[in-house]
Amino acid sequence: VQLVESGGGLVQPGGSLRLSCAASGFTFSNYVMMWYRQAPGKERELVASIVSTGGITDYAASVKGRFTISRDNVKNTVYLQMNSLKPEDTAVYYCRRGGTPRYWGQGTQVTVSA
Repeated sequence: VQLVESGGGLVQPGGSLRLSCAASGFTFSNYVMMWYRQAPGKERELVASIVSTGGITDYAASVKGRFTISRDNVKNTVYLQMNSLKPEDTAVYYCRRGGTPRYWGQGTQVTVSA
């Protein structure tokens, strides 16, 4: 199993970024996929999740209305569109496959700063 995140970077407050997580080594369309983030000195937190078909999504209260999770089961990729970014969104963002065992990507840094 391999999960590779990309798309992070430095963005000004109010800006947007789209993260991607390319999956391989398992049947992607069978699994819930999730995005987490971890800010310095804080615990890793669940940001968004999407069921295997893409029909149901869920978000942390802090990002609801600003972030959108989606997936492409042909490209084996899950996305996180992040709009109206705030400095408090600064963190390393990780994708994770649902179920057990837990598999994580290496993370991608998102920094929101003027």
